[in-house]
Amino acid sequence: MAVRHFTPQGMLQPTPYHHVAVGTGTRHVHVSGQVARLADGTPVAPGDLAGQVAHALRNTAIGLAAAGASFADVLRLTFYVTRWSPERIGELTAGLEAVAEEIGLPVPMPPSSLIGVEYLFEPDVLVEVEATALLD
Repeated sequence: MAVRHFTPQGMLQPTPYHHVAVGTGTRHVHVSGQVARLADGTPVAPGDLAGQVAHALRNTAIGLAAAGASFADVLRLTFYVTRWSPERIGELTAGLEAVAEEIGLPVPMPPSSLIGVEYLFEPDVLVEVEATALLD
């Protein structure tokens, strides 16, 4: 396997993600920001952060699989969430938990960042997920 995840002693624990990923592969996979949309552009789960997180991760899994990768190969995930506040962590976590087994998202997750933003490209989009993976 080209990616190893871990959390060293002395770093904040517990967290729902590892703090460090070491990649030794040579083939990079970058999945652009995925949102809660069907292939035809139909919005999924309007107004529901948990539902949008789950679907954006499903779309991310499709992109990874098309490149021959899975979440086990992911070095880093980035979540962009509109109008973020710490009180919304339960909604975000519910979306992760709802889909983790289905898409093979490991727990703890790969190193991850959550970035609060004012808005994304369409008013109904509450979350966008980017992934970087390494193969070979």
